[in-house]
Amino acid sequence: MIIAKFVAVVIIGYLLGSIPFGVLIGRRAAGVDIRQYGSGRMGTANVLRTAGKRAAVLAACLDILKGALAVVFAGLIVGESYLLIGDYALGMLSVQVLAGLAAIVGHIWPVFLRFKGGRGVATFFGGLIALWPVGLMAAAFGGVVLISAVALTRYASLGSISGAVGTCAILVLLTMMNGFPIEYLAYTSIGAVLIIVMHRDNIARLISGKERKLGEKVGTGGLHPR
Repeated sequence: MIIAKFVAVVIIGYLLGSIPFGVLIGRRAAGVDIRQYGSGRMGTANVLRTAGKRAAVLAACLDILKGALAVVFAGLIVGESYLLIGDYALGMLSVQVLAGLAAIVGHIWPVFLRFKGGRGVATFFGGLIALWPVGLMAAAFGGVVLISAVALTRYASLGSISGAVGTCAILVLLTMMNGFPIEYLAYTSIGAVLIIVMHRDNIARLISGKERKLGEKVGTGGLHPR
């Protein structure tokens, strides 16, 4: 029974993460498929370039929400149940981490868009926020790092990578100094690796000086198709 619950929350997390809010909002707000413009992704930065600030804020909030809901639903489904593996008990926190990571995977490789989605940043932070109170503290720190990096450089990709790495770094310290459960660090470590891997093309452009900055328009009337 407990194994069935673990499988269920992972599937639910993945399906929640797969919901293409960026694409849906782009069609509603600008009448375009944002995957045909800019980076070709369905994330907040591409919504901003193609559909404007309000649409981008809405997309970011909904992508954050689906990560948070995956974690919340996991906690509600599993409750106080746990799975024994040797001497280690996998309980609510473990399954919430699995659900949050599944949501990130769903956002990056969504079943509804033939497995080509976004880069997982907003959903990563949404899941982390729901892993409160420790996750919320780490998310707040990472959010400050992200916003600061974007404000200073105008590179959304650099801000995203910095924010993810920042959350992982602060949880390394919190885990070592305060003895917080290793599950929090596992979530941020795996999530940060996924985000960095999904930004590998951006990293190459940053190194070559060809990365787009926020505010640069892409397409007809400001939109340039891919």
